[in-house]
Amino acid sequence: MWKAVASNALTLLIVVIFLAGGVVIWGQNQYTAEGPLAEAICVRVPSGARMSAVSEDLEEKGAVTSGAILRIGADYSKKTDQLKAGSFLVPPGASMEEIVDIVTRGGANTCGSQIIYRIGVNSAVAEVRDFDAGAGRYEEKAEFELASEEPRPEEFITLRARGDTVYRVVVAEGVTSWQVADALARVDVLTGEVPGVPEEGSLAPDSYEVREGADRVTLIRRMQAAQSEILAQAWANRAEGLPYDSPEEALIMASIIEKETGVADERRQVASVFVNRLNQGMRLQTDPTVIYGITNGEGVLGRGLRRSELDRETPYNTYVIDGLPPTPIANPGRASIEAALNPAETDFVFFVADGTGGHAFATTLAEHNENVARWREIEAQRGGN
Repeated sequence: MWKAVASNALTLLIVVIFLAGGVVIWGQNQYTAEGPLAEAICVRVPSGARMSAVSEDLEEKGAVTSGAILRIGADYSKKTDQLKAGSFLVPPGASMEEIVDIVTRGGANTCGSQIIYRIGVNSAVAEVRDFDAGAGRYEEKAEFELASEEPRPEEFITLRARGDTVYRVVVAEGVTSWQVADALARVDVLTGEVPGVPEEGSLAPDSYEVREGADRVTLIRRMQAAQSEILAQAWANRAEGLPYDSPEEALIMASIIEKETGVADERRQVASVFVNRLNQGMRLQTDPTVIYGITNGEGVLGRGLRRSELDRETPYNTYVIDGLPPTPIANPGRASIEAALNPAETDFVFFVADGTGGHAFATTLAEHNENVARWREIEAQRGGN
């Protein structure tokens, strides 16, 4: 009798083990199999969220067949505690394994609503954008000037009230510190006062994600820390024989390069012109420095330079003074800083606009005069049209 009971118990145990193994295999297959999503969706992971809440949300959205299996899989792969806050795009057919990777990998938000504050040389605007998961792209809902006294668009108010909107401050290359400080004072989601204009050239042009209520001074310090790091790295890797005595002088040169050309491939050539001039004892003779001496970086000049302004001696008039001006004339980006410290090896000492958005370079005054004559012809033709 006891032998029969033992035999039956052993048989039952084997069946249970077999069934358990089958369940595990089935669960693994479910976890890695293609998911039920027919169209992409945007999943928002709030700060401090738990995997249980995220899995329930995914199940409600139809992204997974079982939130429980997703949680078990995430726990087995030791990713339960690695959730990253943000908005993430889940593509059609994504498996539970792929979804867990998406929401734990981190990085930039790939969907959701955005309000982007763009600080540019000629304007400062806010763009209100929402992600269309079906189309797979952001769609602009509204745009307004930060300096406008008009009521904010309804789309701005709606997205801001949702609580899951991402805010970014985007600083363009070549803006002045006054322009940044002035624009930040108008960014609605920031708090605190800007005590004054940061040192010219000290702010790194880049895209900065911020939270509602973030402090303006803290954001400025982030920009300054980023610029200091960029300058230090470029200085450590600089070419030999440059006419700079310090990183600060290199930053001044980088700001001039930034204002002289918007063509990425030209930066090192423009840098070579100015380095060659300094090495040969020539004056830099660059209009952007003269303009900065007139505006002090507070907005754009909005007109051409007058002869009297080119002749007037100021610390920034490089047609009159020798060497570099006393400070940067804008906030240069990484590429211009690297160009200033690793210029192209050329004999160029002149350049002028060529009508394509770029410049024509020359080694002699005669060549330069020919290039200038061609540019004058282009200007005349455009004026005639």
